[in-house]
Amino acid sequence: VNIFGGIVRCDLIAEGIINAVSDIDVNVPVVVRLEGTNVDEGKQLLADSGFAIIPADDLNDGARKAVEAAAA
Repeated sequence: VNIFGGIVRCDLIAEGIINAVSDIDVNVPVVVRLEGTNVDEGKQLLADSGFAIIPADDLNDGARKAVEAAAA
């Protein structure tokens, strides 16, 4: 997931991702890159979620982490 939150806050996006992962019982790692308003709060929500959500710093980092997670 690659989100640049200019108008929509990253913490709200993070809550949506957490709800989606919970509701559809995702059992694979999810790589998320957040950038924009309330990015620190969004990243903290993802970190505290208890789900296999992997943070990425940029698109290249996200691609690398997705490949690593798929190979594990």
